[in-house]
Amino acid sequence: MHRAFIAPNGPAFEAPEDTPLLLSAQQAGLEMQSSCRNGTCRSCICSLESGRITYRIEWPGLSAEEKAEGFILPCVAYPLSDVALRMAFRPREAA
Repeated sequence: MHRAFIAPNGPAFEAPEDTPLLLSAQQAGLEMQSSCRNGTCRSCICSLESGRITYRIEWPGLSAEEKAEGFILPCVAYPLSDVALRMAFRPREAA
């Protein structure tokens, strides 16, 4: 089990290796922009500030330049270590 942190001063949440980061964040009560959940729409794009991730799909919807600059798609990114992400989020509102 890893931890994910929202940089610079956001919340942290548990991030199991077998769960995409977006789903882990949502299970922790964070609401993040997303749509397709399969790496093509890019609505969840964010930057990986630290840590390591892997993808289980052939090539997520990122250019080589974006990957080199540290951008990831958390809907299809699985943590291999503790990670810090820079992304837009808000606490999920109570129903």
